Amino acid sequence: MAEGRSTEGTNSAATSDDVVDDHTTVQLLYRPQTADTLVGLRVRERIKRTGLVLRGAFLALWVGHWLLSAVGRGSIDVVSTVLFLVVVLVVWGYPRLQAAHVQRIIGWQGEYRTTVSPAGISCSSDHSTLIQKWSVFRGYRETAHHFVLLSRDPNIMSLDVLPKRGVQEAGALDRLRAILDQHTSRA
Repeated sequence: MAEGRSTEGTNSAATSDDVVDDHTTVQLLYRPQTADTLVGLRVRERIKRTGLVLRGAFLALWVGHWLLSAVGRGSIDVVSTVLFLVVVLVVWGYPRLQAAHVQRIIGWQGEYRTTVSPAGISCSSDHSTLIQKWSVFRGYRETAHHFVLLSRDPNIMSLDVLPKRGVQEAGALDRLRAILDQHTSRA
């Protein structure tokens, strides 16, 4: 019974909204990997550019400091060199650490079953289900092995990474690309 109406004696067949057309949906089945998250973070960085600029400026300041201290002393200082190498390692490794952290958060949930349809994206695992309408996304970027969907907020705080390896049937990648093109733009 819903809102005081009874369904007894009526045809309870699915409405047209409940019917899923196999030609307009794409199913993906995959287990998230750290590399998937890293691709998503790289796409986000290329679009936002703020992180790249800040990390580049930070690294340039350290290179300048190291060079000035080496030239000023006439020799290379071991402490400055070690600190410089630590900074290079942190600047290079930060996205990888972030991707590994995300993997620890989502990896335990096991296999993901994602359905991309004209209504939006539904992603479920054994422990959770997330349904997102197309209005959540500003666009997507296709890489060699992934589709990365970017949230509409100014800081792109949410990413959906759809690995192409998750597509199970022939021709589904072209359908997936067509659905994405129809409902959101390429970023």
